[in-house]
Amino acid sequence: MIHYILQTIVFQLLFFVVYDLFLKKETFFNINRFYLLITSVLSLLLPLVQIAAIRNSIPQEFMIELPDVIIGTATSETGTTLVGSFLGVELTWQNLWLLGGILSLSVFSLKLFKLFKLKRTGSVTRFHKFNIVKLPGTSAAFTFFRNIFLGEDLSEVQQKRIIIHEKVHVTQKHSWDLLFYEILKIFFWFNPLVYIFQKRMAVLQEYIADRHATTQRTHREYYQELLSQVFQTQKISFINTFFNRSLIKNRIVMLQKSKSKKIVQLKYLLLIPVVAAMLIYTSCAQESNAPEYDNSTDLTTNTEGEILHKISELKEAIAENGTMTKEQEQILQKLLVLNQEDGVDNLHFGDENNKSGVPFGRIDKIPTFPGCEGMKDEDAKKCFVQKVSAHVSSQFNTEIAKDLDFFGKQYIKVQFKIDYTGSIVDIKAKAPHPDLEKEAIRVVSTLPKMTPGEHKGKKVAVKYSLPILFIIDE
Repeated sequence: MIHYILQTIVFQLLFFVVYDLFLKKETFFNINRFYLLITSVLSLLLPLVQIAAIRNSIPQEFMIELPDVIIGTATSETGTTLVGSFLGVELTWQNLWLLGGILSLSVFSLKLFKLFKLKRTGSVTRFHKFNIVKLPGTSAAFTFFRNIFLGEDLSEVQQKRIIIHEKVHVTQKHSWDLLFYEILKIFFWFNPLVYIFQKRMAVLQEYIADRHATTQRTHREYYQELLSQVFQTQKISFINTFFNRSLIKNRIVMLQKSKSKKIVQLKYLLLIPVVAAMLIYTSCAQESNAPEYDNSTDLTTNTEGEILHKISELKEAIAENGTMTKEQEQILQKLLVLNQEDGVDNLHFGDENNKSGVPFGRIDKIPTFPGCEGMKDEDAKKCFVQKVSAHVSSQFNTEIAKDLDFFGKQYIKVQFKIDYTGSIVDIKAKAPHPDLEKEAIRVVSTLPKMTPGEHKGKKVAVKYSLPILFIIDE
């Protein structure tokens, strides 16, 4: 989900940069309106699009999360820590997103309530296909759907001229555009680009209405009308406001500007390479489902946090009796997977005949460790894990603990890649001490050359994440 959100923000930023640099100053107002709407939708849909032809034509990488390798004289829980909370509620990013959405929905509801309250306090007159709402004690003028709100302090001449302008907002259904962005703000309240897109849309709509209104009057008269008021406006983001001080200068500038030449419309073709680049990225991008393992990792962030904590306590109790057997380790891994949201459907779970909790991602054929050739898929997976764990355990220099100035459980997160030739490359490690990182990199680099993985008949690179728990007794 986080990966999707980041992609939508990046895509919106690219679309916005194209608009502001190349399109904003052109007089193709209706095309620009369509551009803002369609790119807002595309930024939400493109991250979900994966074109198989593009994906298959580009070398892929897959991330596989291996189970912990425990090194030391005792075993412990897999990085379980207390979850932050506020008023008894876990402060996960999901809860934070939900809280922000509720607040945004509340603000939106309050704005609607104010509008309906204004309509009730004013006098409503039916005029053709829309309503004229006269507001007492104000010179405000704005539109919301089929309702044109006019302050009674405006003169009859001003009201007639403003109605010509506001009718454009009604007939072209501009309120729907702004309401669309209001809905986006409820779900993406944290994304500043949604607010910016809405402001750009509001400006465009004023340009469109001004252009239509000046066909019935001279530009000079219209300028005077814009500048003749000490304006009062309702600060509601999804209404079309006639009097807006911050927009007056820009509206006059755009009215004076000559129409853009048709050949300038070729600028909109910039959208093609931008969208193509996004499709290539989304078709090849892989979102890792593997959990992060480091000292700050918390496996209790799911809805079954207490159960996982109990499992960790059980693991601790088993460890007090000595080194944990592989059977015990498999049972605990099985319990952990079963208490995830998707249970036995978890991609890390394996089939019904092998529910040992060995986590593997979606790939047709994983790399094969020397000595595991010729085995069935699940047997090959188990063999791979056992061989890697045994190799790391045997090669890791536990004497390094003597040179460290701290004790207890130390997590080392290692990432490496088995490329399309089967070689071990791109080894990285993260640990609380540089010596642990160097030792982890050294050990992983001694892994033998593998038979490379395959996906859809092609040899592919596969990334691995290997958590190592190094227990240092005092």
